[in-house]
Amino acid sequence: MENDKVVSELNDLLTKNYDAEKGYKEAAEKIDHRALKSYFESQAKNRYDFGHKIKELIAKYGGEPDKGTSLAGDLHRTWIAIRSAFATGDQAIYEECIRGEETFSEEYGEVLNDTNLPQDVREMVRKQKDSVDRALVALRTMEDFAS
Repeated sequence: MENDKVVSELNDLLTKNYDAEKGYKEAAEKIDHRALKSYFESQAKNRYDFGHKIKELIAKYGGEPDKGTSLAGDLHRTWIAIRSAFATGDQAIYEECIRGEETFSEEYGEVLNDTNLPQDVREMVRKQKDSVDRALVALRTMEDFAS
């Protein structure tokens, strides 16, 4: 696989991690529910950590990491929906977080579908996708208890 393609895919994931980190931070600031606030803070930290691991691989493959959040794309719009959901209560917040994680998991899955992905990149992407999938299960469980 060409390094440029690897770097491009990694930068896409990096930008989406920036979006997710920012979305989770904003969610944590807006919600009063302590357990959910703690969960959002934890997920923001996870996305921050994901970003650092992605940056290391971008550098390894000769690329330059993107510096900020995206202005377009489905994931970004999903996180915008989280921000607007606060006016409609906790249920809407859960639903928007779940929708965001579903989209994020799909993005990771698309990268993993690339059969030419270098092994170290594949392992990192798989680990991060697994973490996103666990977060999705946790959110669904919290949503069930809240309803």
